[in-house]
Formats: sequence, structure tokens, C-alpha cells
Amino acid sequence: MASINVKQIDDTTFDVAVEDRTSTHHTVTVPLEYAASVAPGVPLGRLVRTSFEFLLERESNSSILRKFDLPVIARYFPEYRTEIRKMLDRDEAR
Repeated sequence: MASINVKQIDDTTFDVAVEDRTSTHHTVTVPLEYAASVAPGVPLGRLVRTSFEFLLERESNSSILRKFDLPVIARYFPEYRTEIRKMLDRDEAR
């Protein structure tokens, strides 16, 4: 299983380091309005981390864009909004 390290750079930007077969770094921007619509009340860092778990279930870390805005995920994976909510709810239940 990959190791995901999320570091907040500013209010809406995160550096994500993923250690798997290879090491990758990603810069992710989270528009506040988008976060509020996808995962109201969820800390942004948690949303970013869970979003990377979602991505890593579907592709290798070396295939993930190095820099992107979080809404881009739904363009590549239309099920993102529904699945991320389920993943966050499942984590909360633990």
C-alpha cells in the first residue's frame, strides 16, 4: 500500500508526496466552494488525502498529474463525487 503524506502550503494548496514503487510529488489546489459542495465540513487535508486514496485505487502514483485542481479528478473519473463521499463517510464511521 502506498504512503501518502499531505502538507498544507497555504489556505487551498497542498503538497502531496506519494511513496509506492516510485516516489512522486503533487501540488493540489482545492477551491473552497468545490470542497464545500463535495465534502461539507471535512477538513481540506483529509479531503486531499482521501482523494489520493481514490486515485491510487484506479491508477499508479506516476500516472497522477503533478499539478492540478481537485475538480479535475471528476473529469477523468465521473464517479469521483459519489465515491469520495462514501469513502469519507466510511472513514468517519471507524
